[in-house]
Amino acid sequence: METTVSEIAPDVYRLSTYVPDADFQFNQYLVTGAEPLLFHTGPRRLFPLVSEAMARVLPVTELRWITFGHVEADECGAMNDWLAAAPRSQVAHGAMGCVVSVEDLADRPPRPLADGEVIDTGERRLRHIDTPHVPHGWDAGVLFEETTGTLLCGDLFTAFGNSPALTDADVVGPALQAEDLFGATCLTPGTAPAIRSLADLEPTTMALMHGPAFAGDCGQALRDLADAYDARLTGAAG
Repeated sequence: METTVSEIAPDVYRLSTYVPDADFQFNQYLVTGAEPLLFHTGPRRLFPLVSEAMARVLPVTELRWITFGHVEADECGAMNDWLAAAPRSQVAHGAMGCVVSVEDLADRPPRPLADGEVIDTGERRLRHIDTPHVPHGWDAGVLFEETTGTLLCGDLFTAFGNSPALTDADVVGPALQAEDLFGATCLTPGTAPAIRSLADLEPTTMALMHGPAFAGDCGQALRDLADAYDARLTGAAG
């Protein structure tokens, strides 16, 4: 296995590791600047590969912010490895997730983020948006990089396969195929509205955790995904 590095938007780098045995990709996103930010840590066993990949962009010791969508091994499993490797780094996560999990799990106290709170890297502004249970996890949230229009959307649009770094091809169909197998999304009356609210941000790029970064019509893809989940919820209720 190897971790590849691709710039998918200005100052936004995708660190991607394909695991052939699972036919699955694990992506982290590095946003550079005076206070560099990492979204997703990757699982602990991938830390050597991912940290070496980051070092091709900037020294790991310069990392300032460690963030993730929710508490899960592939989202934050290597959190303490990154904290040890980057002495000035701090975990930043939604306030609820900090209280429930991260304050106990992290080796240094985290920065709790309120809904709508912004982390400024010096060149880029990342707004934390609470999305509880979307796609899963009580503490779930996303980051929206306001200057490039990049939505760091975590497990939304999860798909199988070894995808390219950036695409404008369909991401909804593959996501629904993966959903058929995993059943990983919480289908509630709030699921589709939360996803549609992300479409209202009008992102120009979506950074997927398990799949390619998407540079097509992001708003329409989000609305189509919301519609599909609405239909599934209605069918389940029926």
